[in-house]
Amino acid sequence: MAIRGNAYENSLEVFTFPALHRVLATTLGEASPDYPCPPERLEQVRAWSRHNIAFGTCPGVLWVGTPEGTLLEVDVDDGRAEEHDVVAGSPVTGLCATRTGELVVANGAGELVLLSVLTASGTAHATDNEAPRAAVAAFVSSTSEVPDDGDLWEHVVTTDGTRAWTPDDRSTVTTATRADPTWLQLRAAINNARASKYPKE
Repeated sequence: MAIRGNAYENSLEVFTFPALHRVLATTLGEASPDYPCPPERLEQVRAWSRHNIAFGTCPGVLWVGTPEGTLLEVDVDDGRAEEHDVVAGSPVTGLCATRTGELVVANGAGELVLLSVLTASGTAHATDNEAPRAAVAAFVSSTSEVPDDGDLWEHVVTTDGTRAWTPDDRSTVTTATRADPTWLQLRAAINNARASKYPKE
């Protein structure tokens, strides 16, 4: 499962499903400097579409559209990326995969392009929909609806991709690095601010 973030920078994280163990974390474009973000830097951040990622049929490969109009073929296992300029010249504004494995690319010029992803031998990758469907079905059957009343966060499992954070953990954490998720950095900063304002006797 791939998640795009845009909290001061264009983050991209990939997690196994349903365990939600993080296997890839990177920044699209340049990493963001400290807040507040300079106007020119903010313009670079906004140049990246928020709908620019898609899994194709090749296992472990994530496709990413860029502001330059190229497509990045990202190997989730080792983090390496290969650039393809098949639709270069106008920013990629949208990217998705069809049920049969083709990539659909929309760009800033108003064009819609359908691409077939081929193997080294020139044949299309076989599409196996059964395995992911089975994983999703198993996940759904093991979950239950959150009650309408009460505190939502009592039912939410928060993870940073490495470990799960209980409400008690979140209320006491005071350290975080730039490599940690934004929510964890903010929670640590808030807890530190509260501790400074209301020191324990």
